Amino acid sequence: MRTNAMTGRRTVAVPARQPIGVWLRESSTGLAVLAVAIGAAAGLGAVLFRWLIGTFTHFFSGHDDYSAATGEAHPWFPALGPWFLLIAPVLAGLVYGPLVYRFAPEARGHGVPEVMYAVAERGGRIPAQVTVVKALASAMTIGSGGSVGREGPIVQIGSALGSTFGRWFRLPESRLRVLVACGAAGGIAATFNAPMAGPFFAMELILRDFAVESFGAVVLSSVTASVVGRAVFGDVAFLDLPPFTLRSPVEYLLFVVLGVVVGACGVLFAKVLYWVEDACDWVWRGPEWLRPAVGGLLLGGLLLLVPQMYGVGYPVLQNAVEGEYVLAFLLLLMVAKIVATSLTIGIGGSGGVFAPSLFIGAMGGTAFGIAVHTWLPATTASPGVYGLIGMGAAFAGAARAPITAVIILFELTGQYTIILPLMTAIVVATLTSKGLLRRDTIYTLKLRRRGIDLEHHPGPRALAATQVAAVAEPLPQALPVNTPLDAAARTLALSGHGALPVTAPDGRYRGCVTARAVAEALGDDQNRAADVSALAELPPLVTGESTLAEALDALSRASGTGLPVLDRTTETLTGWISHEAILAALHPARRTAVADQHG
Repeated sequence: MRTNAMTGRRTVAVPARQPIGVWLRESSTGLAVLAVAIGAAAGLGAVLFRWLIGTFTHFFSGHDDYSAATGEAHPWFPALGPWFLLIAPVLAGLVYGPLVYRFAPEARGHGVPEVMYAVAERGGRIPAQVTVVKALASAMTIGSGGSVGREGPIVQIGSALGSTFGRWFRLPESRLRVLVACGAAGGIAATFNAPMAGPFFAMELILRDFAVESFGAVVLSSVTASVVGRAVFGDVAFLDLPPFTLRSPVEYLLFVVLGVVVGACGVLFAKVLYWVEDACDWVWRGPEWLRPAVGGLLLGGLLLLVPQMYGVGYPVLQNAVEGEYVLAFLLLLMVAKIVATSLTIGIGGSGGVFAPSLFIGAMGGTAFGIAVHTWLPATTASPGVYGLIGMGAAFAGAARAPITAVIILFELTGQYTIILPLMTAIVVATLTSKGLLRRDTIYTLKLRRRGIDLEHHPGPRALAATQVAAVAEPLPQALPVNTPLDAAARTLALSGHGALPVTAPDGRYRGCVTARAVAEALGDDQNRAADVSALAELPPLVTGESTLAEALDALSRASGTGLPVLDRTTETLTGWISHEAILAALHPARRTAVADQHG
């Protein structure tokens, strides 16, 4: 029921006539529509991003993927020989360094921690320009030889798209977070042809919960993005590998050992990454925009020594699993990848750590496989099996996301026969990581170093950092100033609120009236013919720009259970703030329950 501000008559609201923005913000169907739209956008973003990487790689190296070129000369500059590797990272750094520094500093690094922070602490708000800056900076970093992956960038690109969509339609924080996860899932699904891994990556690492409505939206986005990706890249497994089989149940004991060893390598990767970053911070004293170019000299020198570190390195990974390298060279590649990725991010490059962790696991796992196959040739599978399983174990050791590790390795390789040993090694690697890294992962460690603890949500920092506009509830039905007390009592009883705002005929705010005040007035025969104008009182002022700490203080001094949110300029009401809304903003479990209730 709605009350006309001029006549006081009540009318029935027809849901079908709701504005499109309200429908998208409040209905489950609207959320599904937005999820599909974001999935399509993330899929197109993944296609464009992979094209950018290929374009810059060909420009800087003259090859489609220089990691497999083993130190060849640039075809455009043959006189330089392999020495162009010393120049390419410097030239790229001179472009993307100022670009990131000027327009989107959060585009630096591997991307996923920034998305996790935006979801946990900023209500899912990610600046729109991150989409473009991250795509260009990461593509130039990888294309010029940076030894990083593309999953971090595509997660950040897709998440920024989802956040932009949500803020465009003015969605509440609970749904804005879901759309950010939809963008992340869509990016992963499209770039790796992994429609199942995308949702689990988003839910396990980004949202960090598996609410039913959220999961449904994320799956829709992932499926849509996969359709877009497959239309361009085709429906084939990301890595083209021969089928592998196990030889003996005894090997499961070896897979347990593999989980411990390679999981520890994943932990070592996480530690070295931040050791190198700290060293770069300590050494560098110049302007930040110049850091990638100067540091590019060090990266170029490393590429001259080990050209297989150029870019993501999937051809090298595939060669290793197929048995093209000897044990000593595999160990060299593993160590070189840890150093090269750490150096790329330490000097200010932009790229992910997921692909490097797979690379490290493939090298370490295959080396382990060669050793055990030499020892027990009749009862062990080919070393490539251990390389595949090592990929998942290294990622689980670094990121501690076992569900995602199992699903994504299955989809990347298409090898169903390795599922059981893969699960065994990943669980062991996860436990090893928890024992060595304690609370943090390769993603959360970056945030903890900034003083951000994602496991600790409530507190003064969250109260002071969040504005009321970000968590305000829809405004309940207002009472016109001439509403009789009997009608006001009925409206208050049906509203579920202990107080309601009072508005003038022109829509301006005139205060609040509480259920207690109306009840007391109705008990007095002399006041039964009065209207709410005589009972309206002005509670403490709360605006959209007020912080949650200020709103909580105002609520403690108010007579009712909630307060209206006022627009200072127009003196009109924009929302409603209550203790429940603040609790929902501070506590994830409570926030999910409230979102489901209003969704």
